[in-house]
Amino acid sequence: MTSKLAVVLLLLVAAPPLSGAAPASWVSLEIRHLWDGKEIEIPSAALARGGGESLALTRLAYLLSEPSLAQVQDDGAAVQWLGRKQWFAFVDGADGVAEVVMRGLPRAQYAGLKFHVGLDEETNAGDPNQYGPNHPLNPVLNNLHWSWQGGYIFLAVEGRQRDLPSHKATDRQAVGSGGASREAIGFSYHLGNAPSRMAVELPVDLDLTSRDAVIALDFHLDRVFGGDKPIDIAAQTSTHGREGDALARDLKDRIEKAFTVREIRYRDAPTAGSTVMTAPHEAESVGFTGTPYRFTLKKGFPIPPLPLDYPLTNERVALGEKLFHETLLSRDNTLSCASCHQSASAFSDPRRYSVGVDGQEGTRNAMPIFNLAWKDSFFWDGRAPSLRAQALIPIEDPVEMHETLDHVVEELAAHDEYPALFKDAFDSEAITAEKLGIAIEQFVLTLTSLDSRFDRAMKGQEDTLTEQEKRGFELFFTEHDPRRQLLGADCFHCHGGAFFTDHRFHNNGLPATGDRGLEEITGKASDRGKFSTPSLRNVALTAPYMHDGRFATLEEVLSHYAGGIVRSETLDPNLAKHPGGGVPLSEEDQAAVVAFLRTLTDEKFLGNNKPVAEADAGRGGATLPGEKITAQSGAKR
Repeated sequence: MTSKLAVVLLLLVAAPPLSGAAPASWVSLEIRHLWDGKEIEIPSAALARGGGESLALTRLAYLLSEPSLAQVQDDGAAVQWLGRKQWFAFVDGADGVAEVVMRGLPRAQYAGLKFHVGLDEETNAGDPNQYGPNHPLNPVLNNLHWSWQGGYIFLAVEGRQRDLPSHKATDRQAVGSGGASREAIGFSYHLGNAPSRMAVELPVDLDLTSRDAVIALDFHLDRVFGGDKPIDIAAQTSTHGREGDALARDLKDRIEKAFTVREIRYRDAPTAGSTVMTAPHEAESVGFTGTPYRFTLKKGFPIPPLPLDYPLTNERVALGEKLFHETLLSRDNTLSCASCHQSASAFSDPRRYSVGVDGQEGTRNAMPIFNLAWKDSFFWDGRAPSLRAQALIPIEDPVEMHETLDHVVEELAAHDEYPALFKDAFDSEAITAEKLGIAIEQFVLTLTSLDSRFDRAMKGQEDTLTEQEKRGFELFFTEHDPRRQLLGADCFHCHGGAFFTDHRFHNNGLPATGDRGLEEITGKASDRGKFSTPSLRNVALTAPYMHDGRFATLEEVLSHYAGGIVRSETLDPNLAKHPGGGVPLSEEDQAAVVAFLRTLTDEKFLGNNKPVAEADAGRGGATLPGEKITAQSGAKR
């Protein structure tokens, strides 16, 4: 197969030399993921496991840290380990072959390589929100942080096993031709906490005296799941690396032994002054026009990747806000963006389906559009790669505004106010579709929801949670694994983090309809029925629920997860690991989870029909206590 190469970002682009000598050379670690000696893609096809069993991997992600090389001394025997503490990399198996770089190595002979899968205790316990948006440890980038529970997941591997021997089966489903009875179960293995940190040590014969090198590594996943004593997935569907968990210890040992060196390739040393590795491409600013917008963050929230080509300004945000409420964007001049994204409903639509200019109903519920500064794909199926692209699509959609961008630009150019507003925002009266999208993007980026009763309770402020709400919090963030006497609601796998979403796509067990979700965009059968995971912030205000608005209340949603899940080949492993129709919660526990979800409401949305940006401290206002200002940092959106 043809590999897709993904360069994984490191903590230090221009790293200081390793201890021991002046910088001179570099080594790239190139990592493939194999099964029975063959490179695989993630998500994978069925992988034979022996005994009539097979499994498919849907997710593989892990953190690397503290690499070191064993330098051979002049006597040819003794070695000195040279390592770096502040070095981190995030590897996502879905990106294909990963390449991470070690720089500043003394030119010498080396006989060994070490690295860790996982983090040291100090880093693991540190604040994940200190890292920039492109940093490997940024929690939104890697989706490997336990959020409110603290600490990182060092390695996550998820999937489904099929064709289980009948004596092991905990779940059956009819699949395949003729509806033949086959058995399947999901698994979700997340290794975290200090005892689960993995150390890999490999012999190498590495000569860096005059050249730089690539060490090609293979990660043999079949060795993790197979061997003389294959992991009994049916009996052990999940782990989080808690102390004393035998499965976590077993996985740790297997992973440490699953890496091998395939080959070492050499490259000519770069000439003096050349750059081995640079930061990812970021478009240069087109020129700063206007007044810098004061984007504010509260403690506990990660730094967003704000645009660099068009930094946020008061003038562009104000223009975007006006355009967001402008009915000239629709064919009959009756609808604006705000028609379907109403501020009193946390910028969602309280109707099941929005209605377009011709009275046509759509087929999906309008998603809420706050906290989108931290997302990198938009719509339920992720078809828009940026907010500025997303902003333009409804204008030309025949079921929504049913207008053309050319005609919108003409109308805005002929308007009494807009040429001057575009002049203030972009230093030119010329109006284009691109500028229209950028302006709306700038306004939507300011729609943040970072404060709720839950947030204030977590900070020990005046607000506190009731006993029922505390119970709901406990259930929300507790796994459901009877094997380890854990009987939670298991919500946090998809709705964790500061935003109560992992920003990923999941099949959550809804009965199939003609809407294939992400598959319609990617064309991959493995994406069938997957939709973007919405934030649960303000969820009490954003009814109805699901991509098609099929549930009118939060109680209906909890009932679905407790017993209404429909099993399919693409059901998320974190749901498929539960036998039957879902996570068995009592009515009392379901009510507790709903009570907790209601604490996530940001009061500034309650009864508010004014643009939220006007009420925020952001627009040139003072920074509120406990907040911090973030600079215009991050990659181009």
